[in-house]
Amino acid sequence: MSEPKRVIIVPCSGIGKSFGTVSRVAAYQVTEDDRPDRTQLIPLSLLVLGDEEALAALAENPAITIDGCQLACATKMVRESGGEVRKELAVLECFRRHRDLKPQGIGELNEGGQKLASVLAEEVDAAVDALNQEGPENA
Repeated sequence: MSEPKRVIIVPCSGIGKSFGTVSRVAAYQVTEDDRPDRTQLIPLSLLVLGDEEALAALAENPAITIDGCQLACATKMVRESGGEVRKELAVLECFRRHRDLKPQGIGELNEGGQKLASVLAEEVDAAVDALNQEGPENA
């Protein structure tokens, strides 16, 4: 069996917006708790600044983006930075499927927001697992 790929997770940086906070909380759950050995978090700000290490990691690994709104800044920036977005996820789409989990708060999410982030993290986990099952030739 081949070694699992490292998947880059790039969340929204929508500071001051509940959906942006949901995207970051979900990304932290995936990269710190759920799949720490197979993922790497790259903040959008490092791509905007042209950070060499972030760009190198992006060039060598598939990426999953988590956008907080329809502007899709994370997805656009990964592509502009030369990365390959293998899966695009949107907080708004996840919320549409789970309207009972209305996120509120920015610095700290309410219970609905925390649960929405957890549901979104499960979607990211599934995407990471799918990418790892494809094998290195498809990276």
